[in-house]
Amino acid sequence: MSEMSSVTGPLQGIRVLDLSRVLAGPWCTQILGDLGAEVIKLEQPGQGDDTRRWGPPFLNDGSRDSAYYLSANRNKRSIAIDIARPEGAELVRRLVRDADVVIENFRVGALAKYGLDHASLAAIKPDIVYCSISGFGQTGPDRDKGGYDFLVQGMSGLMSVTGLPEGEPGGGPMKAAVPIADLSTGLYATISILAALQHRNRTGEGQHIDLALLDTQMVMLANQASSWLNGGVDPRPMGNQHPSITPYQDFACKDGRVLVALGNDRQFRDFCTLLGHGEWGNDPRFAVSGTRSDNRAALLALIEPAIAEWEAEALIAAMEAARLPGGRINTVPEALALPQIAARGLVHEIERNDGTSVRFLGFPGQFSRSPATYRCAPPRSAEDTRAVLGEKLGLSADELDRLQASGVIADTL
Repeated sequence: MSEMSSVTGPLQGIRVLDLSRVLAGPWCTQILGDLGAEVIKLEQPGQGDDTRRWGPPFLNDGSRDSAYYLSANRNKRSIAIDIARPEGAELVRRLVRDADVVIENFRVGALAKYGLDHASLAAIKPDIVYCSISGFGQTGPDRDKGGYDFLVQGMSGLMSVTGLPEGEPGGGPMKAAVPIADLSTGLYATISILAALQHRNRTGEGQHIDLALLDTQMVMLANQASSWLNGGVDPRPMGNQHPSITPYQDFACKDGRVLVALGNDRQFRDFCTLLGHGEWGNDPRFAVSGTRSDNRAALLALIEPAIAEWEAEALIAAMEAARLPGGRINTVPEALALPQIAARGLVHEIERNDGTSVRFLGFPGQFSRSPATYRCAPPRSAEDTRAVLGEKLGLSADELDRLQASGVIADTL
């Protein structure tokens, strides 16, 4: 859609110029767009966001945009400007005058030669909130290295604690199934931008936010990093077991596997009673959470054969009746079909300007007064170039024709 209609939400009136591509930056700007911000996505003429081609699967329309791209780019308008040309970079600088936020994920220092770095844009608009996302940050010995989610999952230590233990079949370092470093950096970018906007509202000052994938993924190690920093414990992969809570894993029943997630001593005692072995709950080896983990092998040697006597659905039903947390391991299609997901209204559908439908998972927060809105499907590359430059900069049709003919701007791929 070339125009954003019915703009509402808590960020209504915030204008974002998105110079990022792939996932961390676009994930952030999609969230801002869901919450009502106006987002203009800048793409390279003739090229577009890399993820448009990251498939299959692809959308079955003329664009052949990938499902990957569609997951992170709704509620945006797409323009294509060649920033390597002085006239193109000047167009972007003119757009910044009307923006509140700029977000970019170029290599460190790369935008300075185009006059699109923080210092250059802050000279034009001192209260701009400028967010830079890179693999390793704007400082430090690795600042000039390129960073990708998979690389950062390995460097951060995440892969060393993910997967089955070494020595078991299939054991060894394993990445997460989704690009968690990119996604979490996108979330931290959103949080940081909102905090910087609040600072600007209070003081009138803009600022530069420096976010690194490695920094974010290190912070996301959470309890695993704290175990080493505060307890001297070197975390290792444990499959589906939890390093501090037992039992907190999947178990084999007669006809499938069931998740058991018992977070406190009462739940453990009730689960033992459910299994017909209430005495386990009072055994000094298992009665308290810390000692259960210390005696994990002995406890599992008792629990595993007891659970193996159950059929999966019967055990899940018994746990639900006892208000104990447990459940099944769903496939993605099964999870998307859950009645709970339907009741929460997570799956949405919106049409592109050619009538092609795009289905997506919406913003998870349920606002009582200013909910997220879905106003614009993920755009085709450059489809809004002429409309945006006409509206924002007052360029005439003749001027737009000249810029397009010279290759400074582009229309839909």
